[in-house]
Amino acid sequence: MQKTTKPRRGNLLVSRGALFTLVLVLGLSPAAALSLEELAGAEAAAELRAGKTLSQVQLKDPSPALAPRHGELRNILDRTLAELGSGIMAESLTLYEKPPSASRPAWNSAERAALFNSALAISSLRGIQYYSASRGTMRTFYEYSRVIDSPESKQELPDPSYEEPPAGLSLYARQRDLTFGDNIYEYRYYTGPDSLIFVQRNLTALKAGIISAVGRDKLRSLVAIIDAGDSLLIYAVSLAKAAALPGLGNRISNSFTNRAQAILSWFSSRAGEAFD
Repeated sequence: MQKTTKPRRGNLLVSRGALFTLVLVLGLSPAAALSLEELAGAEAAAELRAGKTLSQVQLKDPSPALAPRHGELRNILDRTLAELGSGIMAESLTLYEKPPSASRPAWNSAERAALFNSALAISSLRGIQYYSASRGTMRTFYEYSRVIDSPESKQELPDPSYEEPPAGLSLYARQRDLTFGDNIYEYRYYTGPDSLIFVQRNLTALKAGIISAVGRDKLRSLVAIIDAGDSLLIYAVSLAKAAALPGLGNRISNSFTNRAQAILSWFSSRAGEAFD
C-alpha cells in the first residue's frame, strides 16, 4: 500500500469524490491510459493531433460539449453545473504530446507527481499573458498569484509540493488580475491513476471596474489533465453566473475563453518541465 507523503503545506480535502479516487489509488500503479479517440472522439482527436485547440462558448443552459469521456471529470462537472445552474460556459481542449523520454504506455508515478506539483505551482501563474479581445493585444493575466493560509489573514505560503499526490487537496490563493481585480480563491484538487483535476472557486466577487461582474461563489474554473498514452489531454472550462447587463455576458465569455487558453499554454509549458 502506498503511503500519502505528509505535505509541506496544504490542507487535505476529504469528499465523496476524493474517497472514490482514494479507492482507485491505494495499492495500484497508474492504470493503462485510454486512447485519445476513446476520450475525445475520432473527429476531435484528429483535430487535436493536427495541432488545433478546440473552443466553445455557451451563454444559456450550458452542457459540456468538449469534455473528455472520463468518469470522474464528468462527475465533477455534473456537480458543478448543479451548484451554479444556468450561466456562461467557456470550454477549451488541447493536446500536449509527451516527449520520447516519457514513460509508455502511461505516465509513471514520478511523472504523475511532477505533473501534480506543476498544477500546484500557483505562484508561477504570475505574469502569464492572454489575448484581450477588447484591446486587440496581449495582456497580463495575473500580476500577483500566491498561495495563502486563509481568506482572513491572507498570509503568503510557498507553493506546496508532494512526493505522492493525495487523493484530494484544498488550498487558498490570492490572485490579482487586470480585469477583475484582487480576489481570493479556493482551489480543490482531485487525483486518480490517469487524471489530475483542479477547480478554482471565487470567494470574493469579481468586479469589472465598478460593476460586480461575477458574484461571490458564482465562478468555477476547472482544468483536467488526462493521460492519453502518448500525450496529455488538457481540458479547461469556466462556468459563471454573470451579471445580467447588456453585452456583459459576451464580454465575460470572450475573456474566459482567452484566459482558458492562457492556462492551457501555462500548463503545457509546466508539463514539459515535469517530463525532463
